[in-house]
Amino acid sequence: MVNGLEFTTRIKEVMNYHKLSASLFADKIGVQRSSISHILSGRNKPSLDFILKITNTFQDVDIYWLLNGKGNFPKNDIEKRSTPIPIPVETKQPKNQKVIQRIVVFYNDGTFEEYIK
Repeated sequence: MVNGLEFTTRIKEVMNYHKLSASLFADKIGVQRSSISHILSGRNKPSLDFILKITNTFQDVDIYWLLNGKGNFPKNDIEKRSTPIPIPVETKQPKNQKVIQRIVVFYNDGTFEEYIK
């Protein structure tokens, strides 16, 4: 069973991490602003649809962490960052063909990686 007080604390942590007010958070996940207010105040319990809207909108939120506090927030995406993107190297380029010179990958935690040919 989801502990309501701990659940609301985790929702507030997500809101603070993404620098969103309750009304902006509601708009972002596609629910009425009153729904957020009622859940944060403890008046209502979150529905499965509400929880899925959060985890689908914010890819860094792990559903197990949101529900019971187990796991990490933001999600640990070490595998994604440790795998370099291979960049094809060609010695001869046909005329008028576009060639990739650099790739920049932006992560939701504000960091980025740059791959230069």
